[in-house]
Amino acid sequence: MTLLLTLDDGSIQRKLAEAVDLARAAVLEDAGAEQVGAHVGVDREDAVSASHLFEATVTGYRGWRWSVTVALAGEDEPITVSEVVLIPGPDARVAPAWVPWDRRVQAGDLGVGDIFPVEKDDPRLVPAYLESDDPAVEAVAKETGLGRVHVLSRHGRLDAAARWHSGEFGPRSDMARSAPDVCGSCGFFVSLAGSLSAAFGACTNDISPADGHVVDVEYGCGAHSEIEVEVTSSVPVAELVYDDSLMDFEPAPETPAETPEPEPAETAEAAVVDESEAPVAEAPETAEVQPEVEPEAATAETTETSETADEAQVEAESASEH
Repeated sequence: MTLLLTLDDGSIQRKLAEAVDLARAAVLEDAGAEQVGAHVGVDREDAVSASHLFEATVTGYRGWRWSVTVALAGEDEPITVSEVVLIPGPDARVAPAWVPWDRRVQAGDLGVGDIFPVEKDDPRLVPAYLESDDPAVEAVAKETGLGRVHVLSRHGRLDAAARWHSGEFGPRSDMARSAPDVCGSCGFFVSLAGSLSAAFGACTNDISPADGHVVDVEYGCGAHSEIEVEVTSSVPVAELVYDDSLMDFEPAPETPAETPEPEPAETAEAAVVDESEAPVAEAPETAEVQPEVEPEAATAETTETSETADEAQVEAESASEH
């Protein structure tokens, strides 16, 4: 066997993986053909063994598989079957892990009238006299049974502190993350006594969801005692207000009417024109009556006459300006 482990080049595992028919024949001997499904894979167990997996069609075992383990004792030896078992697959429904009866009660399970005894050697508790610094007091307390019989041990205090810190009223809760401040600065926070006073206390605000509970000093809620909310009027008020009754009014001074400036003399003189000096346009001579002409020729003559009259008028206006 040692020789196989040392000199194996993968041929052994290949032989084991190819033994599908041998594995199926082995499982058919234990179960009928109607309870064995398709081959779903091979799991390597060690250097000389492997397990072939087949779907199980057994009533009440949905998701389970047949596991057939085959082995090879030597290179010249035949492959043999080691065992055939029914195992749960990844989607199989199985029973939960076994829990001893004395550990099945969880936090919050204790109801009215229920009794749950403490273990004899519970590490969370120690005899009360061990908490005193005076040996004489411890001896008297032990003999007479004064005070409490058990108190929290260091392990018990640390266990409670870890549970409270990570619980509903610890700094990691959703309420604490959205709070404006922490309980350590709140007036409704009452510290615990002893070594736990540095990190925990009780809430006394009836509006808070933590009222009556142990809270972490870093926990917080919206009912913190130091919260101040700015209250503003629902009616908008201007920031700057003028009181018209305290203002004096004076009439504005009258603005004098503007006197039109006189035009320059040269401009006025240029505007006066001596009609006697203006040239008189000569009247065109009366045209002799001509015989009928074509409409086109008459139109041309009329146009020329109009243009001549316009030119004469322009020359007259130009002479009058000079």
